[in-house]
Amino acid sequence: MQFHALGASAVRARTACAVVGIHEQGELTGAAVAIDERAKGAITRIVKRGDFRAKLGEVLALHDLPGCPAERVLLVGLGSRKTFGRKAYRKAVAAATQWLAASGAADAVSFLAQDPVPEVDAYYAARYLVETASSTLYRIPDLKSGKKPAAPKLGKLGIAVADSAQLETARRGLGDGVGVAAGMALMRDLANLPANVCTPSHLAAAARKLAGEHKSVRARALDEREIRKLKMGSFLSVTAGSDEPARLIVMEYRGGKAGDAPVALVGKGITFDTGGISLKDPPGMDEMKFDMSGAASVFGAIKALATIGARINVVGVIPACENMPSGRATKPGDIVTSMSGKTIEVLNTDAEGRLVLCDAITYARRFKPKAVIDIATLTGACVIALGSHYCGLFSSDDALAHALEEASKRADDRAWRMPVAEEYAEQLKSNFADFANIGGREAGAVTAACFLWKFTDGLRWAHLDIAGTANLTGPSKASTGRPVPLLVDFLLNEA
Repeated sequence: MQFHALGASAVRARTACAVVGIHEQGELTGAAVAIDERAKGAITRIVKRGDFRAKLGEVLALHDLPGCPAERVLLVGLGSRKTFGRKAYRKAVAAATQWLAASGAADAVSFLAQDPVPEVDAYYAARYLVETASSTLYRIPDLKSGKKPAAPKLGKLGIAVADSAQLETARRGLGDGVGVAAGMALMRDLANLPANVCTPSHLAAAARKLAGEHKSVRARALDEREIRKLKMGSFLSVTAGSDEPARLIVMEYRGGKAGDAPVALVGKGITFDTGGISLKDPPGMDEMKFDMSGAASVFGAIKALATIGARINVVGVIPACENMPSGRATKPGDIVTSMSGKTIEVLNTDAEGRLVLCDAITYARRFKPKAVIDIATLTGACVIALGSHYCGLFSSDDALAHALEEASKRADDRAWRMPVAEEYAEQLKSNFADFANIGGREAGAVTAACFLWKFTDGLRWAHLDIAGTANLTGPSKASTGRPVPLLVDFLLNEA
């Protein structure tokens, strides 16, 4: 879909649909007022009759209003003005997009951002429009044998800003939004695939494909022989029980100056997680195909940066494998040696994400990164702590943590900072190795982060636990595309 920005004169432009907002108590916003005046009070009369109450997300289509150049006018409820902000704006955009997709309209102009939106400037109003509309129209790449539904006819969507001075800002927001939307779609496509399709080898092929699409991206995938030469014993212990060969995927986005230190994104790429010998309970195990969402988010972030042409260098490191039980699988009580030389007692083979990430973090050191951010569906404990609204943010660097928190607010992809401290690391003590891979039931998300912290000496490091935010569960199971918006906002701000 194409996106464009228009100035104050947009109300006079011909379009298949003009999308205008109304607050509760019949409070019309800018474009609605102008259209209502041309239509001799038609909208006001509809509201006064009670035919449209303007509840948030409520829609009502009006056709062929007199004096209005738009074929249709879509009234969108904005709820109370007192509570109208970032999330309400996005809900209004989503409701309008759903109606537009079903209506058959080929183009539309949104006037929802013409009135000031608390927390949202012209840049984010435009960017949210693209991200929200694209997410609303996203379709899961299912493998059903029946006929696929026809794609919506909606091919062009405009955003009208209050004055021409905001046009350039809005256009920049649209451009960045297109990049973020492309990255989210790639993440969701990869994560939604079944594990018998999206194997480590498939991810390696996807990395090469991404590099083929963008000259600014380079990709390579190391096989198990090369991984063994790197002495990644912790990573290899996770894949020991699987017939699918592991891959260490490395992608480099080169948008900054040659020689500029990159930001390293390290994504957990467990393409299916049975728990290994510490086997998971069967209910919900099908959703363990989403355990590579950290890896998929790295793909998404790099896709977004390449689409935007961001002036920054980023390296993505993805340890990709399956965690399966077999006669060759790692057993509870086994001791493995990481790439760093530190030894780990594997008390629970279902705490495998940290075992692949610690070696990938060590590998990322060779790029001399200015920061390392690992992203993983790491712990069920983080879901218990934060639910599905915020991801967990852990860092030993206050400035980096603050920058990620602020990016999460701007991107409306929220993160909540949690502690990293020696008191929690004490729970990882082992009688037989340098430390264990689990620290007991208490503070499970924190001790998992503290495990990774042990491999980050001298690094500016942060960890995002996205176990609760990366995908929906149950009958609605699907990838959400998070935390691509957060990552891209952070990286654009760094650039």
